[in-house]
Amino acid sequence: MKKIGFIGLGIMGSRMATNLQKEGYELIVYNRTKEKADTLIKNGAVWANSAKEVGEKSHFVITMLSTPEVVKEIATEKNGLFNGMAKNSIWINCSTVHPSFTRDMAQQSKKYKIRYIDAPVAGTTGPAEKGELLFLVGGDKKDIEESSPLFDIMGKKTIYLGEVGKAAAIKILINQLLGQSIVAFAEALVMGEAMGLEKETLFNILLNTPVVSPVISSIRPKLENEDYETNFPLKLILKDLHLSSISAYENDIASPSLNTTKEIFAQAKQYGLGDLDFTAVYQYLNLKN
Repeated sequence: MKKIGFIGLGIMGSRMATNLQKEGYELIVYNRTKEKADTLIKNGAVWANSAKEVGEKSHFVITMLSTPEVVKEIATEKNGLFNGMAKNSIWINCSTVHPSFTRDMAQQSKKYKIRYIDAPVAGTTGPAEKGELLFLVGGDKKDIEESSPLFDIMGKKTIYLGEVGKAAAIKILINQLLGQSIVAFAEALVMGEAMGLEKETLFNILLNTPVVSPVISSIRPKLENEDYETNFPLKLILKDLHLSSISAYENDIASPSLNTTKEIFAQAKQYGLGDLDFTAVYQYLNLKN
């Protein structure tokens, strides 16, 4: 069984790595904060002191990182992946990045004879823990077929989208719609309460109309109970909305509602809510609280 390198052990990556470990894969792990790897190491994972060392010891390397800037640093710095991964090894980048960035990483990987797969995921901590993520993948079909046992452990479904960049494009569109949906519903919720309607009544009626995104039903308990324990940090959906706005600019597309939504999340982050769940945008909009 080939060794798997895993870089990025946050709330998503740690769960994805744990599922691979449970299936018997030997993991080589690295994270900027070593403490986040403690449980994996206790259960047999090998700690690496750099991304380069991960690459040197692994046939597959999976990255699950917060921003394009962090991905680039992990790949290109002196102790990065490009100086460690062997020729013909596979880099599976599960980080949410924008299409032009992931195409650039693929091109740079090619120079080092590294096979690159664009593989962002849809799903939050619950699906990640249960191995029920949706993988959106792009790259060479043979590389994806070779990697499919890993996708099958970490996810419930893998959708092949063709060339590198298209999976990243779908992922930022998903998160764009998620951000726009929660802002629209939170605004309606605040307005309804201001007009004297009970919150329970608003949920019971609005969620049974076709105008509300189905995702709102899944996050109803968080909004109803104002429980903002983090499944998807507000600061990261803000980052993803920013990536969508970059892509809109690169493609000469006007996206006024996208940019308005982005600025609402930016204000919520300035308000001190960045580390809470993205549903805390309701708290920001409901300033009376």
